[in-house]
Amino acid sequence: MALGDFTRINTNVSALNALNALQKVGNKMGIHQARLATGMRLNSAADDPAGYAIGKKLEARSRTLSASLNNIGDVKSMLGIAEGGLLNINDILVTMKEKVLQAASDTLGSAERYAITLQIGQLNSEIDDIVQETKFNDVALIDGSYTGKSFQTGASETDNFMVSISSAHDSGASGLNTASVDVTSAANATAALSTVGSAIDTVSESLENIGSWVNRLTVKENTVSVAISNTEAAYSRIFDADMAKEQLESSKLQILQQTATAMLAQANMSSSSVLALFQ
Repeated sequence: MALGDFTRINTNVSALNALNALQKVGNKMGIHQARLATGMRLNSAADDPAGYAIGKKLEARSRTLSASLNNIGDVKSMLGIAEGGLLNINDILVTMKEKVLQAASDTLGSAERYAITLQIGQLNSEIDDIVQETKFNDVALIDGSYTGKSFQTGASETDNFMVSISSAHDSGASGLNTASVDVTSAANATAALSTVGSAIDTVSESLENIGSWVNRLTVKENTVSVAISNTEAAYSRIFDADMAKEQLESSKLQILQQTATAMLAQANMSSSSVLALFQ
């Protein structure tokens, strides 16, 4: 920094030096005030180009992981709907098996068997209603058509989760028609027990698959949640301002700004002392 000669008044070097110092302080003051106002250490790429680029990548990863977490929640909700429908069907099948078992005894008369036949028919109709009503976003879940479904559960394109509920659970697919579930005689009812039991086993298998998928998704959900927290912490260390430090720097710069302003005023007045040579 050049030093001024107060006897040379055409160019006030001291005042220029004070002005430059005041401008530098003002620029720094603007940066720290912006950080205090926004809470962000990096408000533009010029503040830290490398840090800005890294932080933006971390932000993108955090947002994609958050979207994946929502996907996982949607899949669990979908599986919960399918599970609810299957549990209701299972309850109906257990009731049906009780009635068929009751009919497998010669103690019943024709009127009682006719009543059981009507009840089994109504139970079959209810099973079909449940299969039709068990949907997620208007997509049937337990009619055997929900197969090969892929869900994005991570930030990478390879983080896919596959679900297939391939068994159809309507009364027709389960063989629960009046011919196969015939309770008009004890012998026929005894033979029908295996048909109802097979339908129960099919429902149980689908429930087992759903349970294992939900358990796996819960683990994946916890993993993604931890990844989001860690990614946001890394982003915060790069982008977020240390408010205590920024306030300390701002206070220091305010004092420097005042002293630089005072020195500029003194530098502007120093040349006036040359007038004493003309007295």
